[in-house]
Amino acid sequence: MSDDSHTLTGDIRRHPDFPSALLGNRREVLVYLPPGYSRSRLRYPVLYMQDGQNVFDAATSYTGVEWGIDETAQRLITAGEIASVIVVAVANTGEDRIHEYTPTRGRYEIFGTPGRSKGLASRYGRFLVEELKPFIDKRYRTRREGEYTGLGGSSLGGLATLVLALRFPGVFTRLAVMSPSVWWDDCILYKLVDDIKRRPPLKIWLDTGTAEPGWERAGVLRDHLVAKGWVEGQDLVYKDYEGAGHDEGAWAARMDEVLRYLFPPRGR
Repeated sequence: MSDDSHTLTGDIRRHPDFPSALLGNRREVLVYLPPGYSRSRLRYPVLYMQDGQNVFDAATSYTGVEWGIDETAQRLITAGEIASVIVVAVANTGEDRIHEYTPTRGRYEIFGTPGRSKGLASRYGRFLVEELKPFIDKRYRTRREGEYTGLGGSSLGGLATLVLALRFPGVFTRLAVMSPSVWWDDCILYKLVDDIKRRPPLKIWLDTGTAEPGWERAGVLRDHLVAKGWVEGQDLVYKDYEGAGHDEGAWAARMDEVLRYLFPPRGR
């Protein structure tokens, strides 16, 4: 699973070829189990993360840089600074990533390469809800309710995170929306928020780096969420990080804060 450049931290289980009938593909799923899991009978909250190959291991990250969530979670849980949480790292499928993480069909150009998305986010969401989550809930001692289930990602993964929480209300309620690709399809994310009929009980972390192209759009997204009833400091945190770029290193640096907000120790 890794080379000498990085040792995975904690108890991490590997499901290397997890199939999806809905999407017609397979992907690797890694599951981080918190300290004490094997010795207890407790059930645990779960955080599902997009772009799973970047989450734990630099050797599998397609940028060569990892988020280090295994080390961060292990440290914070051991110190009693967050709740014990299971982290499910859901790998993307390479060329299909942009199709699975976008809510609408649309043209795009990334690194000078044009293309057209199939807009499969809803189907990808069904994969998470109908295929992967039932497997995780059966295989591991999870707290299955939406109240204890989180979803997170960055860039297109951040876009997908908020979109899926709105499309599947009550399934994922603790969101890490990091440097989301608000630009997608003429900022359709604003409209998706504006069109909410009944605000779901989401606890949202939203952030961006000021060195990211178009970073101001995340602040506009915050304004749309506030207009719909989310309250900063209660069920919404928005942060822009001075000088931070759009990269794994920047997101890794703030996972400590993200986990503290989304999964505080019991009683807090």
